[in-house]
Amino acid sequence: MPDPSGPTRTPSAAPGSTGGDLRARFVGTLDALRTVSGDRPDAGAYADRLLARWAEPQRRYHTTDHLTAVLDHVDSLAGHADDPGLVRLAAWFHDAVYRPDRSENEERSAQLAERALAEAGLDEDGTREVARLVRLTVTHAAEPGDRNGAVLCDADLAVLASEPKVYAAYAAAVREEYGFVPDDAFRAGRAAVLEQLLALPRLFRTPYGAEKWEAPARANLAAELRELTRPAGPKDPEG
Repeated sequence: MPDPSGPTRTPSAAPGSTGGDLRARFVGTLDALRTVSGDRPDAGAYADRLLARWAEPQRRYHTTDHLTAVLDHVDSLAGHADDPGLVRLAAWFHDAVYRPDRSENEERSAQLAERALAEAGLDEDGTREVARLVRLTVTHAAEPGDRNGAVLCDADLAVLASEPKVYAAYAAAVREEYGFVPDDAFRAGRAAVLEQLLALPRLFRTPYGAEKWEAPARANLAAELRELTRPAGPKDPEG
């Protein structure tokens, strides 16, 4: 089955940015990074197309709330990145293509970034880096020294360190996105993902993430795993 891990939303309450706020954030980020002067495509048109993708009806967790949360976390962790503007663009594109019944979402999102950003006037090196970061969200395994990758991955995984009620809402939203998967199959697949995460030596790579998020994230993952693998009670013989 497709990977149902779907990390996102924020450790605190979901942000309340409007679509207009998000549009302005994208335009400001892209305009600051584009080196071509004179006539160039309208950044707002690209923001509008991305926002339409993030509002698609199949999404329950991977929505504009998730996008806003990841962008907010990137802002908070920006001092740990070499190129925070490029990390912000990668956040915009990292779930731009999202179909829960498909396994190639990250690759298709990276390809979308390559096409759109080259057309929009971002230079070749910047476009390549954004696409690399998007592909990194398949595994969230940033290598030592990959400061941009560490910031994006930590921002995307930050939901795992949420307060228990917020984490429960996140997990419920992920289940809704995989509503087409039978319950037994979902529980087995989700449990396997949680076990893989818990087996990692580190979930978070930035100093802030390691200090503030590692312990609560592991506690949330372990609690959800216990619930998923808890033996079912005896059935009612008259049921």
